[in-house]
Amino acid sequence: MTSSTKPDRVLAGFRKSIDNIDAALIHMLAERFRITQAVGEYKAKVTLPPADPAREQEQIARLRRLAEESELDPEFSEKFLRFIIDEVIRHHEQAASR
Repeated sequence: MTSSTKPDRVLAGFRKSIDNIDAALIHMLAERFRITQAVGEYKAKVTLPPADPAREQEQIARLRRLAEESELDPEFSEKFLRFIIDEVIRHHEQAASR
């Protein structure tokens, strides 16, 4: 922006909302991973496998439906969820190997 260009208040408002949403996503992911870490520790304690493919498929199908209902690309939502699931499984495998 040059000194002669006035700030675009509409764009600034959109960006502020996006920043707030991004912050909320980070906090929600942090909480989700705190919970899944506890799940991984529990699974290790009671000798359950780190992954649960049937649960994963149920969750993916459920969240694809939610994405469609929310007019979000279900392919994107599945890729996003798969990334999270893979990271959770990695954490669970680490907990199981301790």
